[in-house]
Parts: sequence; structure tokens; C-alpha cells
Amino acid sequence: MVIECFNKKLLVVSLFTLLIFNISFAQSFTEWQDERVNQINRMPMNTDFFSYDSADNAINGDYKNSVNYMSINGIWKFNWVREVSMRPTDFYKTDFNDKGWGEMPVPGMWELNGYGQPVYSNYGYAWKGNWKKNPPYVPVEDNHVGSYRRIVVIPDSWNGKQVIAHFGSVTSNMYLWVNGKFVGYSEDSKMEAEFDITPYLKKGENLIAFQTFRWCDGTYFEDQDFWRMCGVARDCYLYTRNKSVRLDDIRVTPDLDTEYNNGWLNVALDVKGSADVKMELLDADKNVVASYEGKVGGKEKVRMDVQSPNKWTAETPYLYTLLTTLNKNGRCLEVVPVNVGFRKVELKGSQVLVNGQPVLIKGVNRHEMDPDYGYVVSRERMLQDVRIMKENNINAVRTCHYPDDIYWYELCDKFGVYMVAEANLESHGMGYGSSSLAKHEEYEKAHLERNQRNIQRNFNHPSIIIWSLGNEAGDGVNFETCYKWVKNEDSSRPVQYEQANTGNNTDIFCPMYLNQDGCEKYAKSEKTEDYKPLIQCEYSHAMGNSCGGFKEYWDLVRKYPKFQGGFIWDFVDQSLHGTGKNGEQIYLYGGDFNPYDASDKNFCNNGLVNPDRTPNPHMDEVKYYYQSIWVEGKDLSKGEISVFNEYFFKDLSDYYMEWNITADGEITEEGIVKDVKVKPQQKTTVVLDYNIDDIAADKEVLLNIYFKQKRTKNLVKAGHVLAKDQLCVREGGKPKLGIENVTINNQETELPKFDTSNARRLRVRGDRFAIDFSKQNGFLCRYDVDGVTMMNEGGMLTPNFWRAGTDNDYGGNVHKMYAVWRNPAMVKKSLDAEMENGMVKVTAVYDMPDVKAQLQMTYLINNVGEILVSQKLIADKNEKIANMFRFGVQMQMPEKMDYSTYYGRGPIENYADRKSSAFIGLYTQTADEQPYAYSRPQETGTKSDMRWWKQTDIAGRGLMIVAEKPFYASALHYSIESLDDGEEKDQRHFNEVQKVDYTNLCIDMMHAGISGAASWGPDAVTLPQYRVVYADYEFSFKLTPINNVY
Repeated sequence: MVIECFNKKLLVVSLFTLLIFNISFAQSFTEWQDERVNQINRMPMNTDFFSYDSADNAINGDYKNSVNYMSINGIWKFNWVREVSMRPTDFYKTDFNDKGWGEMPVPGMWELNGYGQPVYSNYGYAWKGNWKKNPPYVPVEDNHVGSYRRIVVIPDSWNGKQVIAHFGSVTSNMYLWVNGKFVGYSEDSKMEAEFDITPYLKKGENLIAFQTFRWCDGTYFEDQDFWRMCGVARDCYLYTRNKSVRLDDIRVTPDLDTEYNNGWLNVALDVKGSADVKMELLDADKNVVASYEGKVGGKEKVRMDVQSPNKWTAETPYLYTLLTTLNKNGRCLEVVPVNVGFRKVELKGSQVLVNGQPVLIKGVNRHEMDPDYGYVVSRERMLQDVRIMKENNINAVRTCHYPDDIYWYELCDKFGVYMVAEANLESHGMGYGSSSLAKHEEYEKAHLERNQRNIQRNFNHPSIIIWSLGNEAGDGVNFETCYKWVKNEDSSRPVQYEQANTGNNTDIFCPMYLNQDGCEKYAKSEKTEDYKPLIQCEYSHAMGNSCGGFKEYWDLVRKYPKFQGGFIWDFVDQSLHGTGKNGEQIYLYGGDFNPYDASDKNFCNNGLVNPDRTPNPHMDEVKYYYQSIWVEGKDLSKGEISVFNEYFFKDLSDYYMEWNITADGEITEEGIVKDVKVKPQQKTTVVLDYNIDDIAADKEVLLNIYFKQKRTKNLVKAGHVLAKDQLCVREGGKPKLGIENVTINNQETELPKFDTSNARRLRVRGDRFAIDFSKQNGFLCRYDVDGVTMMNEGGMLTPNFWRAGTDNDYGGNVHKMYAVWRNPAMVKKSLDAEMENGMVKVTAVYDMPDVKAQLQMTYLINNVGEILVSQKLIADKNEKIANMFRFGVQMQMPEKMDYSTYYGRGPIENYADRKSSAFIGLYTQTADEQPYAYSRPQETGTKSDMRWWKQTDIAGRGLMIVAEKPFYASALHYSIESLDDGEEKDQRHFNEVQKVDYTNLCIDMMHAGISGAASWGPDAVTLPQYRVVYADYEFSFKLTPINNVY
């Protein structure tokens, strides 16, 4: 019934519009629902270049200050209607009265400027749940339409020239008029639409008007995992060209000989008319290294040989400039600059080679997203993104899942980032089966055009080493056609497509979210069908507290030549700025704007950085395993280390080494190695001048090494740490966990005593302390020493097996699998006290029927209030009980007792499967500094491998915790319950969670990893070695009251 009504309404609207419009060209106003029509009168795509009036201006390269350029960014008159049938149909006329219209910035997204609301959907079209999908038809209702008008004045100096209108990115389509006359139509919202508007212009003022729909038939190919918004996302401008003689296109294909030494540049020219051409290849110092002169007309090919050119790689991004000058009768008509990078990409022996080397792809996926402006990403933001990548050892980016702003490619060329350049093609919502548009030949044109335009525009960028046909759009005959066209058009680069698996229409096996076992299985395989390089197009889903198991991925990459890395999903959390109920800034995600639109909640937040580009905690682990300088100990007692240079094309002359020796966290020696001379892919031995002979034998001795940038280069500032390692020179003595009464100044020791006479509490008293246990539940509920209260009113020290669910926990239903451990019944069987060696021993025994186990808590208390705690779980080996998140205790300490000083891994939160980047050291933090504000509340703040932990107030009064072996700990002003959503995710935000009025201290013997291979299904569960399985456990730790530790 829904679809029938929809089709009737569509028919009425279509007939209505056909009657209204009587315009020249082939425009019928059915284009927006016609899969056969993707453009009308749009100019053919060419490589991105700009034509200047002189060589000096061309070398300067600032096209926005060129006399041939005029921006039409800014405020436009704007009208917005909720559905297609309500749109104005004569707004493009010169006599139309738009005084009642609103305004819209260009670029600017409607939904972020007061018109409509953004929708976030992982996949499935923005109308899912409300309308049926019925390609090529899209809904009429809720299909918002925006109409734009602006008057521009064309400079007199442009008379006699061709004038082209450039619209950088318009979603989802656009109809264009100039001075009341229809110019053309365009789909493919992530690439520019250019129109020759010369015939429609007049002297003086000119009216430019265009109309764009929220959805059109092209929307079926733009079902990417991102916010669904409409409007203009990139710069719009007018520019001029010579009418009769001009360079219509130029393609440069650099190549190298078999020794990767000498090179040549193949240049393909497409010239309108005929002219004299002068081509000069300039090096970075503007010296001419090769040149060509001749007459050109139509399509021409030129080869320029270069002896031993500087090579372009992500490590050494050297760019030449090719200046192409067209002259006629001795007069310069135009000068076109093109950046050139000499590099050769090949497929050999199950590897992708760049300049003969099997580079490792240390990549990320990156959506174009800004927390304030949506799709509108400023140049400053793009530069910031590249800088963050370079600072964190990210050497590759996949333009997910569409071509980006052209400035992004220029930055990757300039600063060195390998790129997989993807076409704007994802029909995910149609599935991968028989309904997939990839299998229907009537949609071949759309598939092919989107791939053609991607290659035609981006061909010249050396940063692009792989073309991608699209993403999650099924597979079929249309992708086979695209693959053949791309390979024929550009034989210098490999082509990939994820849905092709290892089939014929991909050169690379580029799966998404293949787990560690799957990667190793393929990497080891010698089957004929498994010969292609493995580079995951998406992996290590970085949603919330994630990226566990990253070490295991990169152990495999470095072990198996066929496995060359991958692209993390993804670079930046896609949330938008908002204000929470408490007035705090929050990050908005799907479902925050209304309850009825399609929503995949916070699945938009999978970034290594948050929306404001602050690195998320897991970025540190990625940076560590993506680094390219590695250190191993040879003979650390003598200071001998081995340094391996994992770079393929540069030595380590850009870096210096800083090192220090710590003894139980205190620095005892430090030094600098100014020059570390290691060639690419080589090792060398370095001897550091330190001596540990005078360090006490029971102290843990660690060597910390940092490789820092010598001078600012490629956006990385001098002094920035790009690689680091921590080596154990000597293990420390095992902690003394024993406990005994303390004798003070040879005075007679007053022994502690217990009292069971109180009906509610078992009391233990000493000269300096008061400790109580609840008789109702057996838990420690009072802990006062020297007049200092260690436990918040109403607080207790209780066994703890639960954590607030992470996004991965929820995605894999781990919280449901482990649910029996959330609040397992603990039936107190006994609470006893006795004297042992002059100390009070309290024992509480519990039956845990929900988990078929028995728990015993033992507390040995000496005369100064120290407590040796033993937590012992006895599991029933005949029962199959779920794993637990952790095995430990939690304790509610006073709110002001919120200063943590610890010796262990820090300062960033770290977990069993994500801790290599967190070095063991001495750290001090407050309870407010330990949690990280993910977009949605979840487990946060835990640190691993604690040797000891002190929890005090500002005056240094509190507790010190030590255990028989390294443990986990955290101290937050949040309870586990306040960060936990329960059975299902709530529509909550971290900064809206109210803090508790105490400091919640967690101490764990074991804490499960947080996973990261995926945020759904079985792979959302941490790897087996990082799980806390159902078994017998015993955790012993000591609580020691302390005072004035600072």
C-alpha cells in the first residue's frame, strides 16, 4: 500500500512538472529519477589544473588570486521546501521576487543552517523505515528541495573569453540556470560539476540560480556510512579560459627504469586549436631539468627523460613542477602548472611495490567531516588532518567512500601520504544479492561514469598509488566493466574492489574486518587463488574504547610479506557539536535530532581522533605499531641495543635519540644520541653510556628510548616523538606482600582486637584505627586510620566482575553473554574473626549460585590498620559459565581522596590487549583526569601492570595498594553503574553523566581486553589470550594507610 501511494504521488508530480517547464535542451525534470541521465550539458571531466596568465603566477600557484578566477562563495538567497511537489518552479526567472526568501552560505549544509535535520545511517538509505527502496525512484515526501539565487557581475576583462561555472560538491544533484535560461543538470554529489555558461551571460549583472534535491536516483549510489546532509560542500567559483586555443586536458605519467634510477615523464596533451607549446620540468629549486618545445593541436604525446630524478614516496615526497605554456604568434595564451612525483607502482610476487619496495600500508580511512560545518571541511582542517597523520606515523589514507576536495590530494602529494582513491559508489542499502545494482546492466552507466570521473580528475596525483572502484556495492557485471575500463585507462596503478574478494576485477585482496586468524591463514596460503597482496581496506574498528589486538595484526604484517597492512576504520569521529541537558558540550550522534529518522546511533564515531581532532586514547597504540624505528636489547647490561630502520627510502638522519634509565620509575641517567646512522631496512648496534651497577638490586631498571624530529619537516615539528620503545634492563624484586604487627620505638606492641557483639557490624579496633565489616553482607564498610576516613559514607569494598559496556562489548553482545556477572548473587555463608600471629583475621565465605562458584574474602589486619586482602574464587569445573570482564574489587573512597600516584603503565588508559604504547613509569593524576570522554559513556580510565598505586587527598592522606603481581587500577568520579547502559545502549553522552560524590577505586587482578577487530559479532570479543575465563582465581593485595606522601 505504501509503495502504491508513493508511485501515484510520483506520477502526479512528474506530470505536473512536465506541464510547468518548457525549456530548451533535453531537460524534462524527470532526470532526478532516471538512471539513464546523470548529466545534461555538464562539461567533460579533465585532470584538475588551473590556467594562469604568466609563468610567474603559475609557479606561485595561487589560483584564487588569479585574474581568471572569481569566487561565488558567500551568502545566497535561499528557499527550502519539505517535499518535491512544494518547490518553486519559476524561481530561476530574472523577474522572480525573492525578497521573502532566507539566506544560505555557500558552501554550507542545509541541516546545519536551520533547514531540516541531519540523519546518520551506517547503511540503508536515509528514508529507511519510512519508505520503500525502489530504484531509480526516490520518495517525494520528505525529499527536501533547496533553491538558490545570486547576482554576480562578470568583470569586463572577461569579455571574449570562455566562462566556466564550477560547483565543487552539491548534494544530491543540481539543475542550473543563468539569466533565466536552463544551462544543465548534474548528479554525483562528491565531484565538481562544471558548466560552460558563456552563451548565457550578459554584460553587467547576471543571475545564477540552481535547485537541488535531497534525494535523486543517484542517491542509490551514495549510501555511505556517514551523516546524510544536503547543500553545497565545497568551493564554488567562475573561471575563464581562452575560447579558441587552450589546453583542455593534460595527463602526466611518471615512470622509472628497472633499476628505479633514471626516469621519464609521459605527457598526454589535449589541445583545442593549435599553438606552440613549451614544457619545462622544474625541480624544487625551480631549476629546469627537462624541457620540450613544439607545435601542438588536438591530442599529442610527449616524453621527457630525466636522469636520476628525486623520487616521490610517502617518506620522501619530492615534487617537480611541469610548466606547460601555450603561445600563439609569440603571445602567451596560458601557463598550466602540474605537480609531478617520480614514482613507479607495480604488482610483483604477491606484493604492491612502490619504487621497487614492498611498502607497508599504515593507513586510515577518512571521511570529510567537520563537527560544526558537516561536509564543509576548511583548508585549515584538512591541513590539520594531514599534520596529525604525519605526527602519528600514518602513511596512507583511503578516501572513503568518494573523491575528496582536490586540496586534500595536493596536501597528500606535498607532505607524503599514500592514497587509495575511491569512486563515489556505494549502493550498500540494496544488499549484495540479486538486488545489487552491480548486477543490473541498466545501472552500468552510473557505475562507469563515477569511476571514469574519479580517474579523469585525479590522474596526475603521485600520492594515488591505487584506484578503488567503490565500496560495499555488491559485485557483478557492472564492476567487471569498470575494472576493465580503469585498467585500460591507467596501466600505471593497481585497482582494488573489496566486494570482488580475490576475483578477476581486483588486483588486491582488500577485505574489511578480516580478523587476525583470517589474515594469517591467507598470508600463509600457497593456493593459486590466494596470490594477491593482502591490504585490508578497513580493519581495527576504532569505535569508542577500542583498537585492542592491534599488536597481533602488526605482528602478522611484519611476519608475512603478502600481508602489507591496511586502513583503520576510521580517522575521525563523525559527531557534530551540541549542547547537553546540563549545558556541557556534547558530541551529537544518530538519533539525537529526532526519534523517527533512520539512525545507527553512535556508530558514526569510530575515529582515532575525536571530532575536534583531539587524539582518542587508542591513537597512541596505533602510533606505536605504525612507527618505523624499532629497538631491541642486545646486551643491556652494557648498554648495547639494536636499532632497526623500517623505512624503505630514507635513513634516520632526520631524527635524534633521547634515552633515560629509570629505577622503579625514577630517572637515574639520561642522554642523547645526536646521529643514528641506519640505512633503510637495515639494523645497527648502538652503545649507550649508562651504568646500573650502583642501582639497588631489588629495583626494576628500565631503558626508555625516544626518537625525535631534528627539525620541522613535512608538518612535523622539531622535537616531536615519532618512535619510542621501553626495554627491561633488569627486573625488580617481587613485592613483599607479607604483613605483621609494627613495633614503634621499642614500645610494647598493642595488638588489634575484634568485637562481634554489635548486631550489625563486626568491629576491628587498634590504637590508631577502626575497621568494620557488615554482618549483613560481610563486606568491609568502615576504614578509619589516624582520624582519616578511607571509605565514603555508605561505601564498601566489594568483589567486582563487571565493567561499563564498551561499544565493542555492546556490538558483540558481550555484555549479554557475560550478564551473569553483572550483579551475581552472593549468599553470605559465614563471617568469622580470629587472631592469627597477633593480628585479626576476618573471613567471609559466599555461595554464588548464579555462577556455580564459592567466593572467600580474607582480611588480615595488623596493629596499624594495614589490611592484607585475599579474594579467592572456587569455580565448579563441571559447569559451563560465561567469562567475566574482570576479577577484582571496587571501593568507594571520599570524593576529595581523588589524587592517584602510581607506578605502572600510563598515563593514557590501557588494557591487556592495548598497552604496548603505555610505558611503565611514575605518574600522578586526579580522578577527573583519568576517564576519557567518549561520545557515549563506557568503560574508561583503567591502567595495567601496576606495581603500586596510591590513592590520597591533596595532603597525601590515603591508601597505598600493592599486590603479589602487577595489577589493574583506576580511580574515577564515576561509578560503573553511571557509565553503563544496561541491556541496551541508551541515547546518552559522556559529558551529561553526573559525577558521583565519591572516588570509585577499582583494583583488578585481571581485566579483559577491549577488542578492536570489529564492533559487532564474534570479533567484537577480545582475543582468547585476553579473556578472563571462568576458573579458580586468587587475588592478594595489601592496603596500607599513608600520610603526607608529597
